[in-house]
Amino acid sequence: MADTVREIERKYEVDNDTQLPDLAGIGPVAAVAEAGTEDLDALYYDTTGLSLAADGITLRRRTGGRDAGWHLKLPVAPGVRDEVRAPLSDVPPPELTALVRSRALDQELVPVVRLRTRRTVRVLRDAAGTPLAEVAEDAVHAWPAAGAVGAGESGAGRAGARWREIEVELLGEGDTGLLDEIGRALAAAGVRPASAASKLARALTETGQGRAGAAAPHTAGPDGRRTDGSGKAAAKAKPRVKSKGKGKAAGAGKKGQTAGDVVLRYAHEQVRAIIELEPAVRRDLPDSVHQMRVATRRLRSAFRSYTKVLDRAVTRPIGVELKWLAAELGVERDREVLTGRLQEALAGVPGTLRLGPVDARLRIWSERRRAGARDQLLAVLDGPRHLSLLKSLHAFLEEPPLRKAAGRPAPEVVAGAVLKDYRRLARRTEAALAAPAGRERDEALHGARKAAKRTRYAAEAARPALGRPAKKFAKRTKRVQQLLGDHQDSVVARATLRELATQAQRAGEGGFTFGLLYGREEALAADRERALPDLWRKVSRRKHRAALRP
Repeated sequence: MADTVREIERKYEVDNDTQLPDLAGIGPVAAVAEAGTEDLDALYYDTTGLSLAADGITLRRRTGGRDAGWHLKLPVAPGVRDEVRAPLSDVPPPELTALVRSRALDQELVPVVRLRTRRTVRVLRDAAGTPLAEVAEDAVHAWPAAGAVGAGESGAGRAGARWREIEVELLGEGDTGLLDEIGRALAAAGVRPASAASKLARALTETGQGRAGAAAPHTAGPDGRRTDGSGKAAAKAKPRVKSKGKGKAAGAGKKGQTAGDVVLRYAHEQVRAIIELEPAVRRDLPDSVHQMRVATRRLRSAFRSYTKVLDRAVTRPIGVELKWLAAELGVERDREVLTGRLQEALAGVPGTLRLGPVDARLRIWSERRRAGARDQLLAVLDGPRHLSLLKSLHAFLEEPPLRKAAGRPAPEVVAGAVLKDYRRLARRTEAALAAPAGRERDEALHGARKAAKRTRYAAEAARPALGRPAKKFAKRTKRVQQLLGDHQDSVVARATLRELATQAQRAGEGGFTFGLLYGREEALAADRERALPDLWRKVSRRKHRAALRP
């Protein structure tokens, strides 16, 4: 079983003759205690194309020291990584390789670098003797692992690289302000912030295997808003249009942007979010399932909105798979949200009206649907269909399927796409308002909600080209989406309350309380239906659409 340690540290480079300053007296540090010397031997694994290193991820097998074993390091934020650990074994353990599957796909993980480190450790303590931080002074020797790309048969053809570095890591619930103070003291002594994000990144560069542009440790890493495994969405730097024979990106929109620039930037963000949130979902981190599901919906929506920019022959099959993945991600999420809604509703019912074991009945209903949901989701992520989707997403990033309009100035193309989605929303909303009350109207309002969401996402994607008008347009459309979402949630809740009441009745418990909640949900839905015409009149004013036109 793997366990996880949050690592908050700063890395520095030092010359061989640099003397470290005495850190006693820095902030709350009262004493510096020697903690001994360790000899560490680490073998780093990656794909032959260094897919993990490209995203700032390291996987190693290390012997020696206090924490021998397998270590997978996932960047969380600048200077922060989660280290997922597993016991020593001869091959990379499945519980760790699963967490890098969205990057490695089905490629074999092979040794790429070997590091031997002589580590001298000092512990900084406060006046009470509490450990605050650990300072590790490392003498590193690195060379390509046997069989690594460019290593020759055994790596012996390369002399390897040697350097000296310092790592300062917080212990316990330490304050990052202490790291800042220590950093200033080290800088005064001639110590420099490390130029590479990790020992592996430096080793790859100095042994001739590295990729250009390795992230420095105090930046957000190769993905801008770094998240790998943390559950927060991320986005790489904005891509530039590559024509690949599908239309030359010669035009220039606002600030010189083409339609391809704008649409690809948005699509790129969603693809990266899906790839980067997958390990967070596997680790069951808070909100990760929801965020990954949102990213799949946004990407699919962009494919459908920006058909003049992206070739539907390529994106349509991907969209089908994204819809499938979103549904799989939604099973547990929808149960969780609906359970919370009904629990909150029950909490608002006076005791005199809570007839029968209604809380227990709801809990049984929820737990039955929860059973196996987690295992099912992991099976989906481990399955061949999801792997095929991941490959398609990576291929999309490598060679975007651009059409001729991708090279045109961005404002005119993206504004047209947003307005086209708006017209679809308008037709559905007006049809819903005219539909007779009951199931037909419920279904029509649900269709209008989906159209509102698509229009909102299209406007969000267009914001870099259209600026504030697109931001306001998305905000207004979101209001429609939320109102219709409340209505749809009520429809779903009523169906569940009917099911609960039926189960309670069959068990001889009575369904009065569930019927009461059904009536309240019905009243809420009616309230949202009454509010829609006025909200739609405000949102659909011609001036809002006119502001989008370049």
